[in-house]
Amino acid sequence: MHARIIGVGNADRGDDAAGLLVARRLAGMGDDAVEFTGEALSLMDCWQNRDSVILVDAVVTGGRPGEIHYWDAIAERLPREAFRCSTHLFGVAEAVELARIFERLPSRLVIYGIEGAHFAPGAPPCRQVLEAVDALAERIHGEVNRCTAASA
Repeated sequence: MHARIIGVGNADRGDDAAGLLVARRLAGMGDDAVEFTGEALSLMDCWQNRDSVILVDAVVTGGRPGEIHYWDAIAERLPREAFRCSTHLFGVAEAVELARIFERLPSRLVIYGIEGAHFAPGAPPCRQVLEAVDALAERIHGEVNRCTAASA
């Protein structure tokens, strides 16, 4: 199963760049990864006609910076408050729920969140987030390759 990876974020707001950085790393490894910086309402267009989607974004859950979270968005609702580090009014959790209502979810939608702590304009991502970006990119790359090999 060929997965589309979507990295969500804002490169100019510290740890909010986490999803973009993961997508960049994965694209460099040859995976089908795109960076998404727009309004979350447009996310449905990014996964249109895709069966398997992996989405990565920065989150704030009260965990330690760099902690990696996992949600199966088909099986469970996303915690809206975790995706509030964005400057957008309409976030990832709302986009997923709207897609669920309109029956526009892919068959498989996995969400990875990297716990962030610093979201100031112009700030770089913190060390813990950068380490998590590397670890998660390797994890997703391995997962995608295993799934691709299994379906071949």
